[in-house]
Amino acid sequence: MTVVTTDADVVLAGVAAGKAPIGLEDVPELMSRMDSKYIVTAATMAQLAAELGDRFAVLRIGGRRQFRYTSTYFDTPDLLTFRQHRQDRRRRFKLRTRTYLDGGGRWLELKLNGARGSTDKHRIPYDDAPAHTLTRAAMDFVNDLLLTELRLPVPDTLGPVLSTDYKRVTLVDRTGMARLTCDTGLFFRDADRVAPARRDLVLLESKSAGGNAVVDRVLRGMGVRPVSVSKYCLAVAALRDCSANRWRPVMRRYLSRSGPADFPATRPTRAA
Repeated sequence: MTVVTTDADVVLAGVAAGKAPIGLEDVPELMSRMDSKYIVTAATMAQLAAELGDRFAVLRIGGRRQFRYTSTYFDTPDLLTFRQHRQDRRRRFKLRTRTYLDGGGRWLELKLNGARGSTDKHRIPYDDAPAHTLTRAAMDFVNDLLLTELRLPVPDTLGPVLSTDYKRVTLVDRTGMARLTCDTGLFFRDADRVAPARRDLVLLESKSAGGNAVVDRVLRGMGVRPVSVSKYCLAVAALRDCSANRWRPVMRRYLSRSGPADFPATRPTRAA
């Protein structure tokens, strides 16, 4: 018996084509927000889009509605930020460069998790530096924010650890109160290995000021519950075989059993 799976990337492209467009200038930043993540099938994604109807528009930039991203994550040799997340430390951070491959430039992004469970993202333009390096200005930026916001010293051994690549469609609540990012084609890579996600699943992230957006309510009505997941932590667990019991159910469901031959040959990031 042949099992036919639906390519989520194709379904999401259809979803994006069916929504009215919205420009980047009209999308709320939501730099301080509550996030909820979900992993859904392509069929559930199509149903969700239908349920949301005209209330949501799709981000369009330069005629595109689906965008390629690559992110390089920085950590210490003993994976401090990974361990902070695994131990569910209330004060923790993640540091990455994010490159918008379809014309959006590059940014250095620092994500802070505070005691209230919210996520605060801070970023600076990074077009003039390689994605896998931290300049002196970058280290000053990180140091100032960690000390001011979390009262944490910046580690002096931060270096590139791994990268993630994926495609994204962003749906925007027309009220300006929330947005939904929809990621497909995800794979993780470091200097030695590649770990792909299943192509029939979509990773959703609902972002809103209060954490109970219309998307969250619709998904609950469909019987879909949020999952505890971090791209970086999944990548470390998959590529480094690190202890990650809290994410094992997600890994078993989300990561593909196929090999790296299914993915484009890309020069991996080598940790310094």
